[in-house]
Amino acid sequence: MHGWDSWIAIGDSFTEGMSDEAPGGGYVGWADRLAEVMAAQRGGFQYANLALRGKMLQEIIDEQVPIAVTTRPDLVTLCGGGNDIITPGTDVDDVAALFETAVAALRAVDCEVVMFTGPDPKVQPLLRRVRGKVAIYNGHLRAIAERHGARVVDLWSMDVLHDRRSWCDDRLHFSTEGHRRIALRTAEVLGVPVVEDWREPLPSEERKPWLRLRQDDLAWTTTHLLPWVRRQITGESLGDGLAPKRPELRPFQVDGESLNV
Repeated sequence: MHGWDSWIAIGDSFTEGMSDEAPGGGYVGWADRLAEVMAAQRGGFQYANLALRGKMLQEIIDEQVPIAVTTRPDLVTLCGGGNDIITPGTDVDDVAALFETAVAALRAVDCEVVMFTGPDPKVQPLLRRVRGKVAIYNGHLRAIAERHGARVVDLWSMDVLHDRRSWCDDRLHFSTEGHRRIALRTAEVLGVPVVEDWREPLPSEERKPWLRLRQDDLAWTTTHLLPWVRRQITGESLGDGLAPKRPELRPFQVDGESLNV
């Protein structure tokens, strides 16, 4: 049993759950998977997920943080700034300072805050170029957590996320297995009992031939990289016109089959 009665998850595509596809459409993600476990262990547990793909940190602070501050749940998970960091010309120090204002606002109303470091993007060609910026941002996040008494889920240290199978085909978001492992890791940080261990190595796999790897790279460039570059140039967001999937604190219910964390 855990001690949380209410949880609001705020952030961007990571917390919304891309690209952990749900059977009936939409996305599941680590947060919904963990919420199912927490609801099963505590009667009346309430959950909201305000996160939305494509959100910049300032948008998260303007649109989502005030809802959490007003509602005052027991727990708030906060992840943001990744979309800012991968945008050319962004100063990591400025992003971190902005992030700290959100943590301070949530802690001021006595919400327990859980933060997430960025994962090590070494295995992904698009994100690898900002690896140094992610590392600096992570240093800031750990310092912010220490100053404000927040908890940290360290994604950088998760070896299973260094495996490409933990990422989806767009090489930006996590796969179903990646989200499942992150849910287990977050449960550990929160002291929520779970059966499986996020450290369990992925099964061995046969390495793809060189030609197949290059074919995969070409397909990725056409399907994912070029549209991403276009959105960067035009200022479009994947979340334009969309609304959060769980906008209000309500008793958690699974839509369909169990999420199997």
